Amino acid sequence: MRAPTTPGTPPTGHTTGAAYLPWLAVIAIAYSLTHHIGFGLAWLGNAGETRWADWVDLITPYAVLLPAAAALRAGGAAPRLWILYLAGALTYVEGHGIHLAANSVSNAEPSDLVHLWDEVVGHYLWYGGLAVVFAALAAALARRPPARGPLPALLALITGVTFTTNALEGGTAVAGIAVAAAFTAWGWRTRGTLGRVMIYTFAPALILLIAYGIMHGGFPEPSDIGWV
Repeated sequence: MRAPTTPGTPPTGHTTGAAYLPWLAVIAIAYSLTHHIGFGLAWLGNAGETRWADWVDLITPYAVLLPAAAALRAGGAAPRLWILYLAGALTYVEGHGIHLAANSVSNAEPSDLVHLWDEVVGHYLWYGGLAVVFAALAAALARRPPARGPLPALLALITGVTFTTNALEGGTAVAGIAVAAAFTAWGWRTRGTLGRVMIYTFAPALILLIAYGIMHGGFPEPSDIGWV
């Protein structure tokens, strides 16, 4: 007979302890770097009719989703959370692929149709899928013991800044506010455990997005007003 487990405790046989923490750090770093590739590597210039940054951007789904899967495995995530992760990951990959292809075409031959697939369909699928992946991670790990020291808070804050810049430049600010508010509330409910990192991540994002909207009377993309 199997020993009973308390709610939130990983089933026997799964990796426990804090083995998921390094993977969460990898996710934060990979997300913050790869989701700024277009801006950060713009200086590399063109590769024929494409940009070198577009080629590097091919690594983004691997860099973000594989560490997320590793964190779930290390945390002994329940099967239903793997299903949630898979749904988010598939949506993320589809959205990123649409965005990358349409954005690359737009650099050579912009059009309203390309804008639709890049800035609207691609971004909403990409960032929506990411939110679902984050939800799977939060559901699996938020009630684990809190991470100590300044590094987790710093990585969480960097993640929140990336979330903010993506929402603004990606044209998904209103949806970003809703997502940030939901994760901030979730973080508040789990503030005594690892879930507090959601406050460090999403509360600043929520404040920044709302302040930006008030300042500009809407959400123009930073590149359209000369900020980038």
